[in-house]
Amino acid sequence: MKRLALSFSGGETSAYMLLWARKNLFPQYDEWVVTFANTGQENEQTLEFVKRVQDYADIPVVWVEAVVHHGKRKGSTHRVVDFDTASREGEPFEEVIKKYGIPNRTFQPCTRELKTNPMRSYLRGLGWDVGEYDTAIGIRADEQNRVSPQAKKQRLVYPLVHARPVTKPEINAFWESMAFRLELTGYQGNCKWCWKKTLRKHLTLITETPEIYEFPERMERMYRFHGARLEGDKEPRRFFRGNLTVQDLRDLAAQPGWDAFEDDSRVYPKSLKLDLDVGEGCVDSCEIF
Repeated sequence: MKRLALSFSGGETSAYMLLWARKNLFPQYDEWVVTFANTGQENEQTLEFVKRVQDYADIPVVWVEAVVHHGKRKGSTHRVVDFDTASREGEPFEEVIKKYGIPNRTFQPCTRELKTNPMRSYLRGLGWDVGEYDTAIGIRADEQNRVSPQAKKQRLVYPLVHARPVTKPEINAFWESMAFRLELTGYQGNCKWCWKKTLRKHLTLITETPEIYEFPERMERMYRFHGARLEGDKEPRRFFRGNLTVQDLRDLAAQPGWDAFEDDSRVYPKSLKLDLDVGEGCVDSCEIF
């Protein structure tokens, strides 16, 4: 039995992969499943886009959210939700932070517990064991540095790198030709305030939409000493690069002399604009693995 799990992140590259896979990849498999993991801190436009894509393609997309098991040595499992019942207030994310602590560059449980584990949990419920199916990941040919070195061992496939290589300008051009697209700027991304974003993106966002930083600020206040701690580490854990807090971001944004991040989601259809965040920052989303 040849099986494929497709991880739909909610971004335009991932959606392109899904539409391409419908005709070109799914027929190669006996069974396939498409999953979307909601963290509770996705932009509303992302949730709307996922629903529009699944309706347009007439493909069932299984929406999952993390179920965290406190007090147990057990990773997150899942619950199935849909557009109407999906968390909008960050409940799954807060539960992960409550157990594991605030994520940052040196401590990264969020993708594992909010995305990878819930997706695997759902597949286990279908009788799919890890190692017995392929997983399709939406990474482009111009993002090859994000391809996992363990891809073969973990049975990861990257259709937009190998089978149908595409770049960011091609993705932009495709969605320009469609009747709908993801209504977000390139620097917004799916997660409202992802700590992986560069400082310039954060300063731009906290200036334009300061309310989206209320959640991480509350997490800093309530859970700064939660989770596993390094021996002798008595400093509160913080989300952002340079050990910055949300208040630090506000203070920096109030200073003159920095340039706002440009939107690259609707421009540069013919030539590649080099994104200094690729490989380190937040691109479309936090892809699993």
